[in-house]
Amino acid sequence: MISDISFTGVLVVAAVAFGVPLGLGLVPSLRLPAVVLEIMAGILIGPAVFGLVEMDLPLQVLALIGLAFLLFLAGLEIDLDRLRGGLLRSAAVGSALSLAVALGIALGLKAAGLIQAPLLVAIILSATSLGIVIPVLADAKQGGTTLGQLVIGGSSIADFGTIILLSLFFSRDSSSVGSTLLLISAFVVLVIAIGVALSEVERSSRLSSALRRLQDTSAQIRVRGALLLLIGFATLAQLLGLEVILGAFIAGAVLRLLDRDKLMTHPLFHTKLEAAGFGVFIPFFFVTSGMQLDVRALFAGGAAFALVPVFLLALLLARGLPAILYRPMVGNRGSLAAGLLQATSLPFIVAATGIGMELGLLSPATGAAMVVAGLLSVVLFPLGALTILRGDGKPVAVEQREGVDHAGHEPRRT
Repeated sequence: MISDISFTGVLVVAAVAFGVPLGLGLVPSLRLPAVVLEIMAGILIGPAVFGLVEMDLPLQVLALIGLAFLLFLAGLEIDLDRLRGGLLRSAAVGSALSLAVALGIALGLKAAGLIQAPLLVAIILSATSLGIVIPVLADAKQGGTTLGQLVIGGSSIADFGTIILLSLFFSRDSSSVGSTLLLISAFVVLVIAIGVALSEVERSSRLSSALRRLQDTSAQIRVRGALLLLIGFATLAQLLGLEVILGAFIAGAVLRLLDRDKLMTHPLFHTKLEAAGFGVFIPFFFVTSGMQLDVRALFAGGAAFALVPVFLLALLLARGLPAILYRPMVGNRGSLAAGLLQATSLPFIVAATGIGMELGLLSPATGAAMVVAGLLSVVLFPLGALTILRGDGKPVAVEQREGVDHAGHEPRRT
């Protein structure tokens, strides 16, 4: 019964989610992503330090929705109009090279006895936090330049590819790669069918008129529809034995495709979705991730703690080295900045290490070391990239596309 459920933990986490960005707002000179402090605050209030909050059912549900929303918004950032031509080839080759470098590093770590699942570690090292990269590019006014398009394209492919690979090889309910591949194929077919059906329904003038009439009323019909799409695809993935994050990510990508029609586009639609995600659910995922981080295991032995700089360097090599392919288009400074941005990763690391520990493929100490390395990448690499991009006060690439703003998005139409 509801009366038997305690919301004390929810209250504490909600207070942390409110206090972290407020504190950063009061100290603007402290240029740290809120997600870093949210995870750190979760560590402090969790069992590893002060033990103020335990993971209970309400927190588990909110954290799961937060993770799904995070991947949903990441999928919503995929812009297929940018992923074409030479930029697509460079970004795709760079992502493939990144996975090859990551696999080589992971095999080396396996040979040294530092890890037990090289393929899983390679997949984790190949990811990029698209949601963190895009604001950094916007801050440096590089979103619509050649450099910005390369980084966004490469990060999009990395996000999509790592989620697919994680679902293919490390789904909790799959018995073999072959069966998982069949399930993913079935999922893709169903997604295409649903997408086509929604596209046809959306063409109805009567429906479009109803959407416009209800979108800013208490119905908030577009937001409800997006939430239905998110939960529907996440549930479909779960029923097929795949990871929820795959369904959530695909839901965002499908919505991005459906939202390309002028009749469906609303200037505040994406803003409302971001408000629901980052304002309500996503902070619960990051704070509770910190609560579940086993820092005691990390600091219990010197070997585990020593893995943090190893994983940080591995991230930089795996995602940074392929940016050398961008040199002919953006120059040395641009490729260096792109490498740092592409090496920025955290949300996927948190999600994937959690799966790895549940499957017994990663020890708590190794998982904690990878998350801490991800935290450091979010703090250090974007700062380094911004320093490079602002070094001479000139854009690294000047090919600003007409009709695209500095954040890398097409202007909203009413």
